[in-house]
Amino acid sequence: QVQLVESGGGLVQPGGSLRLSCAASGFTFSINDVSWVRQAPGQGLEWVSALNSERGSTSYADSVKGRFTISRNNAKNTVYLQMTSLKPEDTAVYYCTYQGLRGQGTQVTVSS
Repeated sequence: QVQLVESGGGLVQPGGSLRLSCAASGFTFSINDVSWVRQAPGQGLEWVSALNSERGSTSYADSVKGRFTISRNNAKNTVYLQMTSLKPEDTAVYYCTYQGLRGQGTQVTVSS
């Protein structure tokens, strides 16, 4: 079955860190962009970050630049989003997307 499975979300205090994982099942990530997007309560989808393996490039939304890092482990067929210095406004369901696929999401809640 072709799918993306996110994990790693949870409740964290402001200033804390989390690492999200996106595992591909039924296919192998190739050269195309893998992205993370998020949806805060009552809001639309917001693009967060992307990684292009062919170009070796990463990109980030201004709201997370300097705090989040996207990376990939080819051996595990998994993409990560390392999130640091988390803020309450980072609270959202985080999804990874790839060539039209989107996972079920993982909830991140930043609250004291």
